This record gives sequence, structure tokens and C-alpha cells, in this order.
Amino acid sequence: MKLALRGKAVAMAVAAVSIGFSAVFSNQVLADVKIGVTVSATGPAASLGIPEKNTIALLPKEVAGQKMQYIVLDDATDSTQAVKNARKLTSEDHVDALVGSTVVPNSLAMIDIAAETQTPMISMAAAASIVEPMDAKRAWVFKTPQNDILMATAIAQHMSNHGVKTVAFIGFSDAYGESWFKEFSKAADLAKLKVVANERFARNDASVTGQVLKMMSQNADAVLIAGAGTPAALPQKTLKERGYKGKIYQTHGVANNDFLRVCGKDCEGTFLPAGPLLVAEQLPDSNPVKQAALTYKKAYEGAYGAGSVSTFGGHAWDAGLILQRAIPVALKKGQPGTPAFREALRAAIEETKNLPASHGIFNMSPNDHSGLDQRARVMVEIVGGKWKLSGN
Repeated sequence: MKLALRGKAVAMAVAAVSIGFSAVFSNQVLADVKIGVTVSATGPAASLGIPEKNTIALLPKEVAGQKMQYIVLDDATDSTQAVKNARKLTSEDHVDALVGSTVVPNSLAMIDIAAETQTPMISMAAAASIVEPMDAKRAWVFKTPQNDILMATAIAQHMSNHGVKTVAFIGFSDAYGESWFKEFSKAADLAKLKVVANERFARNDASVTGQVLKMMSQNADAVLIAGAGTPAALPQKTLKERGYKGKIYQTHGVANNDFLRVCGKDCEGTFLPAGPLLVAEQLPDSNPVKQAALTYKKAYEGAYGAGSVSTFGGHAWDAGLILQRAIPVALKKGQPGTPAFREALRAAIEETKNLPASHGIFNMSPNDHSGLDQRARVMVEIVGGKWKLSGN
């Protein structure tokens, strides 16, 4: 009898311990949705990364009844640090998704970690090579900025429409510049433009006089500067100093007020493609992106002051919108903190359809992890130190 009672007591104790473990495990599984963010808040791309970091602070603290936790790290515009951040966020913080980084080299360096840990990643950098060609690794990677080819074709068409026949190119000596030269060369060919020079410079260079003199010797009708943030002002200022009289184009990588401040009067008359967010108030009411862009602008300027909004912050906002759409779908198949949830989140992001965001309408698919079309671009001219919607 005593043995039977003792056996029953042991069974009850084991059951109690088991229930305790279950409760602990349950609490662990039902943890917050964790989003790991790495941005270039310092270094050469700080004027891009700071508004992204500021925007993360505006994202909702709860989605579909789940608390949201955003862990934000600075990679200082350094790809080695971006990799360290991604490794920490996935291996130590066990995030459910990665957002970042700000620039192309950093984002490319993070792809292996996203794939290896099977963590969906949303980049805020532009190059198509981040999501193309689609393969087993890139199946885990998405991005919010417009593909370079989408913007390159807008530039080439604008050049053609305005009598440009020859173009000199100068771009960053990294993956951003390389992607732009590749994509613009395709667009130029289609528009029957001749690229007569191909120069490069580093993001932290103090002088580009040699490259500019080489370009000017070709007497090109226009120059395309493929840089991002304030460093892209250097070739433009040097061209003006040397008396270049042709048209100057920049990429959507300069669409922020810090660039205008640094470039000053030397930017007057510059053309660039940009996301509709940059000139949201100038868009016709019929533009399908206008309302979503103004919603973000109001939120950002409400927190950080009138005139503070930047297209780069918009890329972070759009990553947040994509996650807000995908998280409720993923929760039906797994709980935060588990591989099942991460895979369900990846699949839900890939199925994003007709999502209005600050830069365009997102329609993702298994073969398109960028998801933007021509509604995500407008041509802009810098007039009187301000952005002005330009005709194509």
C-alpha cells in the first residue's frame, strides 16, 4: 500500500515538474516578436541610416496581439560590422526577422547569415543583386528600395527626351557603383545613349579631380553620378568648379536634405529619379502612393520636426508595413522564436500583394522579392534648393 502511495506521489511530482516545464516553454514560445535591425547610423552613409533608425522608433509596439521588440544596432557603414551585428541578432537575440542594412555592400554580406539561420531579411539597400538571381539563399531575402534598373530606365528615358546623346558615368567603387553601371548601361543601350566614360571613387574620398578631368575630356552631354548620401556631392561640386556645362543626374541614393545642404548651389538643376515620398505633396490625388507616403511623412515629421522626412527612412517604414501584413499570417503556423514562425513569416512576406507603402505598391512573388513597379518612381529636379516634381 505504501509503495503504491509512494508511486502515486512520484507520478504526481513528475507531472507537476512537467507542467512547470510546459509553462516555462509556453512562456518562451509566446515571447515577443523580435525584429533585429542593423543600420549605418554612423560612417559615410549616416545621412541614410539615421532616418532609418529614427523610423524604427515609430513602428508599432504591438501587431496582431503580439508585443513587438526592435533591437537596433549600428554597423558604421562597415560590412564586417554588419555581419557581426547580423550574427549577434540571430544567434544571441534569436530574432524572428532581420531588417538591414542601409547600404549594398553590408546587405550583400548579411545574406549568408540570413540563409544559414533561416531568418527572413528585409534590406533597405537598392541593388538588384541583393535579391537576384533568385536562389536558395536569396529565398530568405527581400528589399524595400526600388531596383536600380527601375530608376536607371527613368534616367535614360529622361536623358533621351531632353536631347542627351552621350553620358559620362562616375560611381562608388563598391557594389553600389558597380550595380548602377551595369543597370544604366542596359538602360542607355535601350535609349540609344552612348556611355563615354566610366570612373569610380570611394565613399570617403577627399578629392575626385582626376576622375572629373577624365570625364570632362569626353565632352559628354550629361554626367550620371552613382553615389548615395552626402559623398555623392563631391563629384558634382568638382564638376561645377571645373566649369562643366552639361546636364547632371544623380541616383535615388541622394534623395535626402543632407545632400541638398552639402551640395548647396552646385546642385541647382540636377535631375534624379526618386520614390514618390520625396515629393508626396506635389503628387496628383490620383497617384496610388500619395496617401501612404503622406501618412509616413506626417508620422515622421510629427516626431522629428517639419521638413525632416527622408526617402531613406521610408524604406524602414515600408519594411515595417510588410512585417505588419505578414506577422498575423505567420502566427497561424508558428509561434515567435521558433523556426516554424520564421519560415511562415518568410512565406507570408513572399505572398505580399497590393500593399500601399511610402515608396510604391508592393507585390512580392517567389521570383520577385522587391515587388515594386513603375508606380514607385518619379523624376525630380532640384530647384532653389528644393525637390520639384519633374515631367519625364
